[in-house]
Amino acid sequence: MCFSVLILLVGVITLICYLSGVNVWKRNVQQNFPPGPRPLPLIGNLHILNLQRPYQTMCELSEKYGSVFSIQMGMKKIVILTGYETVKEALVSHADVFEERARMPVTEDISKGYGIKFSHGENWKVMRRFTLTTLRDFGMGKKTIEDKIVEECGFLINHFESFHGTPFDMKMNIIFSAANIIISIVDGRHFDYNDPVLHRLINMIDKADRLLGSPMILLYNVFPILGFLIRSGRQIQNIVTEVNDCIKTTLIESHKQLDTNDQRSFIDAFLSRQKEEKNNPDKYFNEDNLVNLVQNLLAAGMNTTSSTLRWGLLLMMKYPEIQEKVQEEIERVIGSSQARAEHRKHMPYTDAVIHEVQRFANILPLNVPHETTRDTNFKGYFLPKGTFIIPLLTSVLRDKTYFENPEEFNPQHFLDSDGKFVKKDAFMPFSAGRRICVGETLAKMELFIFFTSLLQKFTIRLPRGVTQVDLTPQIRVTTSPMPHLICALQRS
Repeated sequence: MCFSVLILLVGVITLICYLSGVNVWKRNVQQNFPPGPRPLPLIGNLHILNLQRPYQTMCELSEKYGSVFSIQMGMKKIVILTGYETVKEALVSHADVFEERARMPVTEDISKGYGIKFSHGENWKVMRRFTLTTLRDFGMGKKTIEDKIVEECGFLINHFESFHGTPFDMKMNIIFSAANIIISIVDGRHFDYNDPVLHRLINMIDKADRLLGSPMILLYNVFPILGFLIRSGRQIQNIVTEVNDCIKTTLIESHKQLDTNDQRSFIDAFLSRQKEEKNNPDKYFNEDNLVNLVQNLLAAGMNTTSSTLRWGLLLMMKYPEIQEKVQEEIERVIGSSQARAEHRKHMPYTDAVIHEVQRFANILPLNVPHETTRDTNFKGYFLPKGTFIIPLLTSVLRDKTYFENPEEFNPQHFLDSDGKFVKKDAFMPFSAGRRICVGETLAKMELFIFFTSLLQKFTIRLPRGVTQVDLTPQIRVTTSPMPHLICALQRS
């Protein structure tokens, strides 16, 4: 955002505050609150923040102010937690204090407090408990879902083969594969890759992810009173409305005539529970919660897994020697057999590469913000109830205490001197604590089977004439690679 626009923004807010009789210059600074850079009136610390990649500024500030510090965005103070030890202590050791989801204008517009990702209080607890139980019931982490992943992987391999080694953009078909797996759990169906409904749904969710990570949405969250001036906010609301309508008509409607004794999907299980709870005055099992749960599962199941897999193949192009070592291990352990989750424990190098892809890709650098549930003292600082908290995942995945060269892609981060796989506590791409990603087990299985199967069948190369691999991430909520082409050369 250019400086002149920022000045105009400040002027508008100043006028609004003046007309409202608000004394914006008076700040009630809480004693013993975490330190941070000195804010300017109205805009706070926005002038020093990289609005496109705010997590980079936050990492830099942590070197000066420590693992717990504050920044001010507009008139709102935000506490940043950095490094594995601090983030783990907050989200795991003090889970009850830091479990609440922060309230942001854009997420409240999107979810209205329903679903699981952006919901609050008892509604979140009920929806999370139901979601975890139901996903397990429908095979999360078990052979039934593994068979679906293997089947979907076959469709993706066929697509790669159809290009006969010529350059192509793999993005959409990898997203289709990830989407079909989560849809098979949610809806019980499989969509053809050419299905216009699937294309429309994926394109809308993809666009929302891009808009939500834009600087204008950050400004909307800081200055919601200016929402009428910010086009991106209206675009997101329109997209979410359209996605929700699509979910209702395409995915939910066909389940209305369900047999409660023959539940075949997540939606069936929810509607069955809705019938059981019809006389419950709390009525958590309503259509708004169902639509938002499906939306949350689709977005998480599509974006994070597909982006990580795309990063994996991109990095294999950049580091062909690493790709070759993975393929050697595949030949030694699996041969021509189908890759299965059980092979992972016998493939330490491949496992290390996949972990390093997840660490390096840094898919959700800011995490999803939290909020304190009560007044608390943490790391020597006082945090009032309702304090906006960012547990900075990028600082955990780049923690120098646990990763020797955190800015480099190096599978040795997860291997010992004997080549055995080593778990690292700071490997936290799915967050931690009570708000940890509910699809973690599914994502791990998908990534191993897809990545291993693709490298078993193909060698991934740069197109002829292209000499550099661009590792610059796109500006989005979930960190994705820039658009690029690959060549998938069939291995004999």
